[in-house]
Amino acid sequence: MAYYRRFDYPTPDPAILARLTEQQREMQERIILQKPDFDLKLIAGCDSSFIGEDTILSAFVLLTYPALELVEKVWHVGPVELPYIPGFLAFREAPNLLKAYEKLQQKPDLIMVDGHGISHPRRLGIATHVGLHLNKPTMGVAKKVLVGKYKEPEVTKGSVSPLVYKDEIIANVLRTKDNVKPVFVSPGHLMDLESATSIAMACTTKYKLPEPTRLADHYAAVFKQEVK
Repeated sequence: MAYYRRFDYPTPDPAILARLTEQQREMQERIILQKPDFDLKLIAGCDSSFIGEDTILSAFVLLTYPALELVEKVWHVGPVELPYIPGFLAFREAPNLLKAYEKLQQKPDLIMVDGHGISHPRRLGIATHVGLHLNKPTMGVAKKVLVGKYKEPEVTKGSVSPLVYKDEIIANVLRTKDNVKPVFVSPGHLMDLESATSIAMACTTKYKLPEPTRLADHYAAVFKQEVK
């Protein structure tokens, strides 16, 4: 997920805020959480990175599953279409991510997004946005918590602790390496938490991040250097 933090942002335009809030309400009603109905052969990872305040670069990688061999890597850079509004960051990222997705020659069975799915104050993290736009199974793997409470999982690889918000388990806090900070795994759309967690673990090799999002993050940084 692209983090571009600023603390001097202006008061949002009330008309824009009302429109985005209504869009979120409509999107919330369309979220489907279910055991995925696919034969997982191709898995994508995606990530975005801001270049300054007004430009965003998004990268997609495509891997075989379960071998995790890199098949494709694509990227797209474009202008940011919305001003910065806290709580609505996914609306800034999603349009460019979707343009990067269109460049994939083969389409994945599942998209793993660097960011949150339903583990978001309004259940609409970037993974859920992407899933709803593409009508594809998506899941989020985030490095930081946005909302909710949890107990630290055990220090050993594979340990899990639930992330709870408003009496609902919205993600699993997953330790992917011994004695390393955990990641936050959540379903996005057309996915359930149990499957998302097992797939995240299956995609983890010697690094903290699962390979789809680790490689997406890596190539986003590589492609960013080409733009500068």
